This record gives sequence, structure tokens and C-alpha cells, in this order.
Amino acid sequence: MRHQRVINHLGRTSSHRKAMLANMATSLILHKRITTTTAKAKALRTYIEPLITKSKEDSTHSRRVIFSHLQNKTAVAELFREVSPKIAERPGGYTRILKTGNRIGDNAEMCILELVDFNELMLGGEAAKAKTTRRRKATKKKGEGEEKATAKTKKSKAPAAETEKPADETVKEETEKSE
Repeated sequence: MRHQRVINHLGRTSSHRKAMLANMATSLILHKRITTTTAKAKALRTYIEPLITKSKEDSTHSRRVIFSHLQNKTAVAELFREVSPKIAERPGGYTRILKTGNRIGDNAEMCILELVDFNELMLGGEAAKAKTTRRRKATKKKGEGEEKATAKTKKSKAPAAETEKPADETVKEETEKSE
């Protein structure tokens, strides 16, 4: 029986699993989004969320603990510089799993694992709402608006009336007159 066996071994040895999760966590931190199987994404979620929580406190100890898990200086620097300030107010749930269907080769269930605060498309809805509340600085008066509109229509009609003929037609007309 499998009572109280929570960890998904993913069909790998312990050292292989730890190395794979560390590499996937590094890729997720650096790229903010990765595509993987759903089982690996769920295992990675339980691996990376405590690390992100630990990164909220920027101390030497927390940096060393996270480096012992990730073994990548650039990922640790990125985590503390860019990721942790954005998720400072969030109490948990730093990742999102979006299922994308099955893989063609072996029919494995695939998904996208991403950091929640770094998805521009989903945050774009909030930005669009903020932009719609902007208003124009001043409105035009009735007299000024009508005068400008009539001046624009006069300018646009004038060039249309003075259309020039192509050079070939003028040459033909001159030859006809001379005959």
C-alpha cells in the first residue's frame, strides 16, 4: 500500500530526480515559463515554491540555502533581484499550470508552468482597464471645431480639382492640336 507516500519519484533515482528538478527550477526562474509534462510540473511546483518563499528574505543565509538547491549563480541572482520583489506581497501560489494537451509521440499530458506575476497576457487585462480611464485634457469649442473641419475639407478638395495629367496624355493632346 502507498499510504503517506507523497513524493512522485517520476521513474528516476533520487540523484537524477534532484538534478532534474534543480535544472527545471533554474530554467523556470530564468525564462519565467517552461513547457513540460504535467507530472513533472506538479513535482517542480512542490520543489520551487518553498525556494521562492525563502527568497522573500534577502539574507546571506537564504541565498546560500537556495544556491545549495539550484547550484546556479545566475538563477539565484535573478530570483533575488527580479522575482522576489514582484512576489513580495503574495502569500503563496507563485506558479500556474496551464494544460496544453497531449504530446504527439507518446501521448503524455503536457502543460506550461509559469510564474504567476510574469505573464504579460493575463496582466495585460488589468493594464487595459487602467488605460481606458484616461481622459482628454481639453475638449474643443463648437466654433473652433467647425472652422477647423471646414478648412480641412477645403484643403482636401483643392488638390483633387487640380489633378495633373500624365505626360503621355499631354504629348498626345499637343500632337493632335498641331495636326
